Amino acid sequence: MEALFILEVGRRIKQQRLDKRMTLQELADKSGVSKGLVSQIENGRTIPSLSVMFGIIQSLEIEVSEFFQGLGLLEPTILVNRKSDYTTFEKEDAIGFSYKRIMMRNLPSSTIDFVLLELSSDSYREEVTTDAYEFVYVIKGQTEYRINDQSLLLKEGDSMFFDGRLPHLPRNISDTTCQLFVIYFFAQSS
Repeated sequence: MEALFILEVGRRIKQQRLDKRMTLQELADKSGVSKGLVSQIENGRTIPSLSVMFGIIQSLEIEVSEFFQGLGLLEPTILVNRKSDYTTFEKEDAIGFSYKRIMMRNLPSSTIDFVLLELSSDSYREEVTTDAYEFVYVIKGQTEYRINDQSLLLKEGDSMFFDGRLPHLPRNISDTTCQLFVIYFFAQSS
């Protein structure tokens, strides 16, 4: 399946769950999967098997055809996304990490996800891995990026590109919010 399709499925699962006022744990229990797996699916960190995906959709008590309605893979060539259209999402258990999806595009060999990440001065999370290459640009503040046991200091205007499959963690080392522009490059499955 296309990576963009998978990310949109995860977003829809999360939206349906929130609309039904279900917790991650409630949906996981009803679907017979772990809470962590549901969270990873909702945030595009893993691709569910078809049986798991359909089990979750059924647990949300929505018709499969209704769930997938309007979920096309063809996209316009030009897309304008206003600031008010940005969607906030969570990627992992973290404190002070605010992710806002600016836009996502599906290309022949990759899906590109454009994200604004704000790290509060007291932000915290464990190291994570992402099934994507990442480009990071520091808009405001300073961050110490730990990647695979290496520590890199990035200041306003600095940027870097790395393999997100390596364990990594950005840490705000400013007294104010650190703002990062992150581009995720997801490879398409063949």
